[in-house]
Amino acid sequence: MASAAPTLVGDPADWAAPAQHQPEPEPEPRPGPAGASYPGPQDPADGPETRHDRPGSDPGTPPEGTPWGAENAYESAPPSGAAPGGKTCVACRAGHVDTDGYCEHCGHAQPRERDHVEEELGSVAAVSDRGLRHHRNEDSFAVSATALPDGSAATVAIVCDGVSSASRPDEASAAAAGAANEALLEALPRGAHPQEAMHEAILAAAAAVNALAPEVPGAQNAPACTLVGAVVSGGLLTIGWVGDSRAYWVPDDRAALPRRLTEDDSWAAQMVAAGLMGEAEAYADVRAHAITGWLGADAYELEPHTAIFKPDHPGVVVVCTDGLWNYAESAREMAQVLPVDAAVRPLHSAQVLVGHALDGGGHDNITVAVLPFATQREGEPGAAPGPGPAAAPEPEVEARPQV
Repeated sequence: MASAAPTLVGDPADWAAPAQHQPEPEPEPRPGPAGASYPGPQDPADGPETRHDRPGSDPGTPPEGTPWGAENAYESAPPSGAAPGGKTCVACRAGHVDTDGYCEHCGHAQPRERDHVEEELGSVAAVSDRGLRHHRNEDSFAVSATALPDGSAATVAIVCDGVSSASRPDEASAAAAGAANEALLEALPRGAHPQEAMHEAILAAAAAVNALAPEVPGAQNAPACTLVGAVVSGGLLTIGWVGDSRAYWVPDDRAALPRRLTEDDSWAAQMVAAGLMGEAEAYADVRAHAITGWLGADAYELEPHTAIFKPDHPGVVVVCTDGLWNYAESAREMAQVLPVDAAVRPLHSAQVLVGHALDGGGHDNITVAVLPFATQREGEPGAAPGPGPAAAPEPEVEARPQV
């Protein structure tokens, strides 16, 4: 048990940031006519909805390799009399869909492309789902792989969660995930240290989100998101984050100790760190998920959190938004939900984790990436000789209080 958790290369600095971004309730979707059958958002009082992209829903199980929801109604032949070239409503099958995504005939909102997304890329896979209560998916992810100068591989996963109380959170998360991924794919092949590359990638993501803000000095409620990223390269595991999206380490040997690798930028985490509340009490508080660090033009002085680990045994890294970890908060709970064959079936494992959150209520958007980590022997290309080459994390800078 003592050697189960991965070794931290350099102790991470303290996390501190007092400002808060409090989520707001999601807006209600436009009402449709009575009796219309459409698998989209509905009133929570009506009970769990039927999802077009969830196992066990009406369409049945898709062919192997086909993401849930890929065979949507847009791809079927339009009804007679429908104008060519336009999308037809999946609810009434008669009206046309306007530019806002609503049927001009019955008023129903249509499924968005981002409602359910899956991607598998060799040794990394990710799944993102709208959930059962939100009217759109404000999460985003990016997964990729590249070659290091010594010819070994580096695998990247970035997961971002749009802040619902900010404007255009879906655009913010997409911009951040794309920018961070591109920055890492540019830095790692030229030999940049992975921790330095992660730090710069988060800064690039912040710049991309800042660019979405209105051109008004001091504009409030600017687009904002959280970010967590992982890089597996050269026998090292590099983690970077801002906000309350998390990374977990789950050993292949389930008798070994799993571990959470990140510390939330949130009100609850601050209360626990200050010794003012216990963890159970803090996370049960209504203010628990008010984040104190984020990417966005209205964020305070940004100092990304980064940490680098050298696991001495194989395992899996789970990178996710709070839409998942709300239903598996501790590392032990996450390990219990993650399939035992996650290292060889990362996409299936990501699907299972998303399904766990949906079965638990799906009250938020859900995004998870699964990265297997295989230990390397000394002498293999890309094998890290030890903790020596790893740079120590930079000290965190205390943010200024909100004015």
